[in-house]
Amino acid sequence: MAYRSLLRVPGAGFFPLGFLARLPYATSALATLVLVQAASGSYAFAGLAAAAQGCANALGGPLSGALADRHGHRLVGTVTALANAVALSGLVAASHTGRASMLIAAALSGLTQPPVGALVRVHWSRLLRTSGRTDLISTAFSYEATVDEISFVAGPAIVGLLTSLSPTAPTVAAVALLVLATLPFALSLSDGEAEHRERPPSSRTPLPRLPLVALFLAMAAMGTVFGAVQTGVTAYANDSGHPGSAGLLYALFGIGSALAGAACAWLPARFTLIHRYVTFAATLLLGALTLFIGVSQNAVPAAMTLAGVTVAPYMISLYALTERLAPPDRATAALSILCAGGPLGTASGQALAGYLADRHGSTGAFLVAPIAAAAALLPAVAMLLADSAVRPVRTR
Repeated sequence: MAYRSLLRVPGAGFFPLGFLARLPYATSALATLVLVQAASGSYAFAGLAAAAQGCANALGGPLSGALADRHGHRLVGTVTALANAVALSGLVAASHTGRASMLIAAALSGLTQPPVGALVRVHWSRLLRTSGRTDLISTAFSYEATVDEISFVAGPAIVGLLTSLSPTAPTVAAVALLVLATLPFALSLSDGEAEHRERPPSSRTPLPRLPLVALFLAMAAMGTVFGAVQTGVTAYANDSGHPGSAGLLYALFGIGSALAGAACAWLPARFTLIHRYVTFAATLLLGALTLFIGVSQNAVPAAMTLAGVTVAPYMISLYALTERLAPPDRATAALSILCAGGPLGTASGQALAGYLADRHGSTGAFLVAPIAAAAALLPAVAMLLADSAVRPVRTR
């Protein structure tokens, strides 16, 4: 019933467009790994290029979010979609030159990445608050997390299928999606909240720094898990003699996550956000351990699916806590800062896992995942114990 009510708010056409708009982000990290590894012959350098892309995204995302709060979602979404298409085209061209140009192009593609996740979540929050349906915000975030995971099923699968044609094909497909889906999606966004954008910078509500830092670190840890798994499956697929299966294997990681994310819409209200956060951080660690053990036992497909179940609930709790803590006129900036932790962590995970994959194979790469998941549990416990961080969530 909750999802049926959600369908009536933005109109049916918003849903397929919103899904397609995020596919370039879902494909970019793995597509860059495939493209750069094929061009350079090195997992370590491919991980470094993907790390440069992720670090630049971590810088560009919050900047884009702040600009969107001030100048409107439609303008910022449109400009970043076009700029990212140009940057990814430059990455394809750079793959035929030298390593330095590939690093620069990868960084530019990360810097210009459209902040679709932050834009769409703030769009939902505005729509539902305006229509008096704040009870559906949790459902909307569960839906978005589910669609994120479905995109991370479809995206790697697309990369895997297109890699069999050419290492450049996935990146070219991302450029096409940016122009044909992300750009129209950005143009469909509302530039509401004009009064917030017209305020002078000195009058803007300050962000809750300490809780936001904790949530940023939590998302960075999640990103590190992603980076380790992406690099690990790439190494595993190549070692097994089926490089095109990397995307399909990574897609399994998202299937269980998508199902678990959809189910989060029916969690009872008495299961509070902070307790969900701690619980799902603990289950994320269990999932990462399951993944590492499964890889060592040569049960990769089953391990990927089981570990994926723990991902979406954890990420939904991060998004929901950030939305609760953020002032309305800084919501896009706050969510963009949270989202920036993902690519930054992914970059770290890819770089470290790429280094270990060159020396110890896929097992070494997958070892990074449970270490990162253990780190993800620390901010959750800290937020539970720190009354000053938890109180704004309980009293809002």
